[in-house]
Amino acid sequence: MDRVGAHLFFQLVNSRYEKGATVFTSNKSFAEWGEVLGDTAIAASTLDRILHHSTVVNIKGESYRWMSRKRAGLPTPTPAVPLHERA
Repeated sequence: MDRVGAHLFFQLVNSRYEKGATVFTSNKSFAEWGEVLGDTAIAASTLDRILHHSTVVNIKGESYRWMSRKRAGLPTPTPAVPLHERA
């Protein structure tokens, strides 16, 4: 995500802060959000607002979609390579 996108996401989170329930799902750990948003300061500020008054549910294991594909005998897709890691 570029800086403009990260700033817009922060503005969205900030506008929702302490106004109502918001649900976020992510396959990234909190430590990786600086890399995802492209700015550690914006990531820290965003996470500060998200995590204040929150309940974090950490689910480990394979996703239900992957397990369903395995049961159906379908191939599981390979994980995507982030743009910054592509040659």
